[in-house]
Amino acid sequence: MKERLHKVLAHAGVASRRAAERMIVDRRVRVNGTLVLELGTQVDPAADRIEVDGRPVACREAKLHYVALNKPTGVVSTAHDPQGRPTVVELVRASQRLYPVGRLDIDSEGLVLLTDDGELTFRLTHARFGIEKEYHVHVACPQFGEQHLELLRRGVVLEDGPAQAAHADLVHTNARGGVVRIVLIEGRQRQVRRMLAAVGCAVERLQRVRLGPLRLGDLQPGEHRALRPREVSALRTAVSLPG
Repeated sequence: MKERLHKVLAHAGVASRRAAERMIVDRRVRVNGTLVLELGTQVDPAADRIEVDGRPVACREAKLHYVALNKPTGVVSTAHDPQGRPTVVELVRASQRLYPVGRLDIDSEGLVLLTDDGELTFRLTHARFGIEKEYHVHVACPQFGEQHLELLRRGVVLEDGPAQAAHADLVHTNARGGVVRIVLIEGRQRQVRRMLAAVGCAVERLQRVRLGPLRLGDLQPGEHRALRPREVSALRTAVSLPG
């Protein structure tokens, strides 16, 4: 059975679907010795010989890996950083090639999922699958209250377009402002910080505590663990993949 080449590469754990498309555009992929030039190319993973950068891709069913990390501040959510900053991949130190699902900016902390499941990565990061990302945010905003929450729920206008919280609730207040629970569906760069700035509030601490059905739990900063089978199944079910 033939499938699109970028989906086969993602399923084999080479990269996410988007990254696999870039590999094809960059002329890094060959099928049966022929350089692939079109994104829509169809292949038979059981019969065709697929190579990336001259290395064969194993398209047979392979064990996939899933790791939850509590990212501390000062660490970047990439596999490699040209500036030499510590990365989430270095913290995990897995024997397999794992990639972070989405981004969490260097000043933020909390849940990061790393995996070699390219199809799951694509679906978790694509807004049309509606996966929630939940954040707990310490705000410096002494007058913070329901009026700010309502603005976040109705939506604010950022420099790259309107942005809206799926949920925004006050966890508790203190003299400096309080802790806010914010849930987003999309995940644009530094979106939570920019949304709070738009309603006049500064962020003192930002922690992601949930990605879809996966929760941070009691992982301490810098700690990581393999996902339990039921957690993997719940994530895949959430994006309409077989568990």
